[in-house]
Amino acid sequence: MDPVVIPILVAAIVVVFLVAATVRIVPQARRYNIERFGRYRRTLQPGLNFVLPVADRVNTKLDVREQVYSSDPKPVITEDNLVVNIDTVLYYQITDPRAAAYEVADYLHAIDQLTVTTLRNVIGSMDLEGTLTSREEINARLRAVLDDATGKWGIRVNRVEIKAIDPPNTIKEAMEKQMRAERDKRAAILHAEGERQAKILTAEGTKQKDILEAQGTQQAMILRADGESKAVKLVFQAVHRNNADAKVLAYKYLETLPHLAQSDNNTFWVIPGELTEAIRTVTTAFGDQASGTAPPPGAQREDATDADASDKDHVGAPEVEANSTLALDAVAAADEAAKQAAVAVSDAKAEAEAAGETRLPGREQASGD
Repeated sequence: MDPVVIPILVAAIVVVFLVAATVRIVPQARRYNIERFGRYRRTLQPGLNFVLPVADRVNTKLDVREQVYSSDPKPVITEDNLVVNIDTVLYYQITDPRAAAYEVADYLHAIDQLTVTTLRNVIGSMDLEGTLTSREEINARLRAVLDDATGKWGIRVNRVEIKAIDPPNTIKEAMEKQMRAERDKRAAILHAEGERQAKILTAEGTKQKDILEAQGTQQAMILRADGESKAVKLVFQAVHRNNADAKVLAYKYLETLPHLAQSDNNTFWVIPGELTEAIRTVTTAFGDQASGTAPPPGAQREDATDADASDKDHVGAPEVEANSTLALDAVAAADEAAKQAAVAVSDAKAEAEAAGETRLPGREQASGD
């Protein structure tokens, strides 16, 4: 090999080594601490950087992104002397690479121990129930203490979260029983409330039903009474308009008597005292007209008076002649009404005697016989 080539190769190798030792490329979100002869010189930023070969060296490489650190469960004693295991999650970020490298030897271990001591101080002033229900308060107090202590280390604590709080197994069983009892209590209360509401609604529905039925019955009775009143009024007006005499009224009276004994619930039948008088009036009136016998003078005067009054009120009222077909039909109708009345009286007497409740007056029994 040519002697000139060897020095050139050596010089090239030296130049490459010096260039490699001089140039430092720092990735994004990274920081390099540079020491010159063992003393901190500066912190390299992301990008292309130049250092003195041999004199400068990289001491620490730090990641300035937000980091997550999960600690192991730590036993903590509460105010009511119960031991609980608590896991925490820490979110932190390096803000000063120089302080993080030179102010504390191991910042993660330091943060972990500071978290444990702070938890013991905070939870030691709370009972178990307060510990389980006050996570937000514990997190806030932890963050305040850690942020204040780690500020000089070049670290900012962004968030501290309690991941789990594990009480002893006996406490867990007691808490489960208590929760089960509370659920059973709420279920019983809700069931009782439901039954109470159902009974109230049922009572209100029954009340509304009774009210509506009573109102319907009242309206029906009012309408029925109104209809009967109008019917009686129309009958009364028809009777006066047609100038019905005593013979027609007596006939209708006898015609109504058989209907009194038609009900199945009747155990006895009271015969009105006017029955014999009505029969005698109809029989005598229509019998006298059929035979052509003149009425007595007093009756003639009464008939004349009634006729005059009738002539004044109703002009042209019909008169029944003695030998007319109407007179014969009236006599036959009166006889038939008398027979029906007698049959009805006999049936009523038989039913009353069978029931043992015969209450007929002496005169009415004689009239019925």
